[in-house]
Amino acid sequence: MSEFKEIMSEEIKSNPFKLIGKDWTLITAEKEGKVNTMTASWGGLGVMWGKNVAFVVIRPQRYTKEFIDNTDSFSLTFFDEDFREELSYCGKVSGREEDKISKTGFNVEHLNGTPYLKEAKLAIICKKMHYQKIDPQCFIDEEIDGRWYPQKDYHTLYVAEITNVLVKED
Repeated sequence: MSEFKEIMSEEIKSNPFKLIGKDWTLITAEKEGKVNTMTASWGGLGVMWGKNVAFVVIRPQRYTKEFIDNTDSFSLTFFDEDFREELSYCGKVSGREEDKISKTGFNVEHLNGTPYLKEAKLAIICKKMHYQKIDPQCFIDEEIDGRWYPQKDYHTLYVAEITNVLVKED
């Protein structure tokens, strides 16, 4: 962990809309000694139930969902633009087919048992607090269902407390 320093979540300087929506994140978790990751461009950071939280959404067919469902914690890692190709790859290839972490050249580190990727510029360690499957009956904007869920593969929403934030030291 020598390349990173720990900061408070309130000290994150990056814009969360850019971090998640434009730069993308890798959601990483471990199950039975195996680590898997997936690219995400939906989610957020905020405050819920009196805690600083991250929320992510994962479709049921994603292999990483099995990992998130079988652990108490996961990480969100954010990268410089130089890693765009690797992030794209991690979003297209399933960890069921190959070890995409090794294939991309990423290296796994752990903080308090939670895996994160060493090459990141920012790592957010999260402890799950709540999960809930998106219910299409709750859409007020009816276009959402047809546009984003033509196959009815509704995401599961995870709300997680931010327990640690690591940033690369300059």
